[in-house]
Amino acid sequence: MAGKVRELNENDFDAAVQGAKVALVDFWAPWCGPCRMVAPHVEAVAEKLDGEAAFLKVNVDDNQALAQRYGVMSIPTLLIFKDGEEASRMVGARGREDIESAVREYM
Repeated sequence: MAGKVRELNENDFDAAVQGAKVALVDFWAPWCGPCRMVAPHVEAVAEKLDGEAAFLKVNVDDNQALAQRYGVMSIPTLLIFKDGEEASRMVGARGREDIESAVREYM
């Protein structure tokens, strides 16, 4: 994903999540079909809500410790953080409206 969604790793994850009032983090992998289906929806919501929330992604293959830390057992998993704390979790492919609604709930 290019554009408004920022790729994170284990070194910058905490600072990015703590630095945002509301953040959506997409845990994904390149080989995951449902992840590829969700990616354009996350990007579209990120474009729409630019400046209102942070949109981040974590490749679970490259950042297994983060996936384990947050108990990510299936992908895609979308976590919403409010003031640095996990507030909501969506597992599996979701549509644009569901993602936007979930983020707006914490704004």
